[in-house]
Amino acid sequence: MVEIPYNVEARPDTGLYNAKLGIWLFLASEVMLFGALFSSYVLLRTGDPNFMTIPHEIAEHLGGHGESHVWSDQLNVPLAFLNTLVLIFSSVTMVMSWVSLKLEDFGKYKLWMGLTCLCALGFMVIKAIEYNAKFSHDLFPSSGNFLAIYFTMTGLHALHVIGGLIVNGYLWGPGAKMWKTEPERFTNRIEVAGLYWHFVDLVWIFLFPSLYLL
Repeated sequence: MVEIPYNVEARPDTGLYNAKLGIWLFLASEVMLFGALFSSYVLLRTGDPNFMTIPHEIAEHLGGHGESHVWSDQLNVPLAFLNTLVLIFSSVTMVMSWVSLKLEDFGKYKLWMGLTCLCALGFMVIKAIEYNAKFSHDLFPSSGNFLAIYFTMTGLHALHVIGGLIVNGYLWGPGAKMWKTEPERFTNRIEVAGLYWHFVDLVWIFLFPSLYLL
């Protein structure tokens, strides 16, 4: 079997092994994607004086929930703050799973990676509760420009969380068999998955204050 070079050792031209170079290129494209969405949000909010105002007919439908007539007051800040803490903690557990492999402690790796996956599931449960509250009051992306960009940005971020959960879940479960045959390469895979996961966390850290607090 022909081995692909630079799966473990670093490339001489970049100082990175193949997977790490690939994930940095992928994350660069992700920065452009979310950067475009954040730019659109800023332009809409600064360019439309009514961007944050709830239309009168929707405010009447909301009843007491629409007294402020401002969209941001319809968002659940405590739940979003809890989700922020969950993701920050998950970044810590992700790092600890990689450190455990570097210390050749596979048992602790399983523990820390399992906690990372549980945090991702917790984030999605909280996000589902938040979305359900909006839908129960007939608040959808079509209800206004603010909700359109809110659901687009948080929904896209949630898809990234799901993607990370799938990858991390695989590396926690069946993918962990590689540890027995290629421990260094498996450790590199966890590092690459960690870089993606930290990016997902970082995006939320920008989303939370931009949408919920400002």
